[in-house]
Amino acid sequence: MIRAALAQDAAEIAAIWNGMIRDTLFTFTTDQKTETGIAAMIADRPGAVWVAQTDRIVGFVTYAQFRTGPGYRTSVEHSIVLGDGARGQGVGRALMDQAFVSAAQQGRHIMVAGISSANAGGVGFHAALGFEHVGRMPEIARKDGQWLDLILMQKMLSAP
Repeated sequence: MIRAALAQDAAEIAAIWNGMIRDTLFTFTTDQKTETGIAAMIADRPGAVWVAQTDRIVGFVTYAQFRTGPGYRTSVEHSIVLGDGARGQGVGRALMDQAFVSAAQQGRHIMVAGISSANAGGVGFHAALGFEHVGRMPEIARKDGQWLDLILMQKMLSAP
């Protein structure tokens, strides 16, 4: 089931997100997410944080304005994180489909994906969803002693 995130989902979202932060090179941050911070994010992004739930939260997607400034108001960047058992089950696609619909209904035109070069599966996933490769920033980040590239992909949500 895909549904809007609630403040009480913050602990489960934090557990999934922090696992990715701690155990992978898929995100460049090393700062763990807090329940308070996630609850605030959910409150600050009405209609822009969605969870996949079975008997528990197994993944989430969220999006926010791509960059600051009024010229970017119709462009969003998203984050999607799935728990280990949720990958390859259609959960990611269902979350992204909801994010596309929600963002388009909010007047968003472009959704951006910033993907770590360590996440080849993420690149393939986004390509399968219709995202196009628009750029690569070599060695933009360093984590766990490794230089990582940022791969930029985007998808049009509405006609120009």
